[in-house]
Amino acid sequence: MIQHIRKLFDHVYWADAKVLESLRAMPDPPAKALEIFSHVLGAEHIWLARLRQQQARVAVWPTLSIQECAALAQENKLGYDSFIETLDSDSLRQEVGYTNSAGLTFRSTGEDILLHVAVHGAYHRGQVALVVRNSGTAPAATDYIAFVRGAPAATRQRVESESS
Repeated sequence: MIQHIRKLFDHVYWADAKVLESLRAMPDPPAKALEIFSHVLGAEHIWLARLRQQQARVAVWPTLSIQECAALAQENKLGYDSFIETLDSDSLRQEVGYTNSAGLTFRSTGEDILLHVAVHGAYHRGQVALVVRNSGTAPAATDYIAFVRGAPAATRQRVESESS
């Protein structure tokens, strides 16, 4: 399981970097795309703080510049790499107590939290892609399969032309 977690987080780092690269390439990135991507990074930070039983210093919906996103993405990567190195099967099953942004308390296993971080980011990077596409720019391909095979998934144009 730990190897799978490492691979998922390698994808998280890769996908965050792809989104950051695509936003940097735009002359005027849509504010909504930057807002959602900032949330991805803020949530990654908060979940890591919870796993470490530390106080988060970044909000769940922070207002970040592209440069601040880059710095937080790097900080998150280093933090998760360090945390994942300490994991074993027993620590993945241990429950972590935390209070969410609404003030409710919960307990979740480390494994469930780490899987949530990976899935949560994928969900919101998809929203960023939609905002970027609606602004007239091709978004970064951040699908997991694109990461593992080193090539993006088929495009809509390619599929339509093959079926015609």
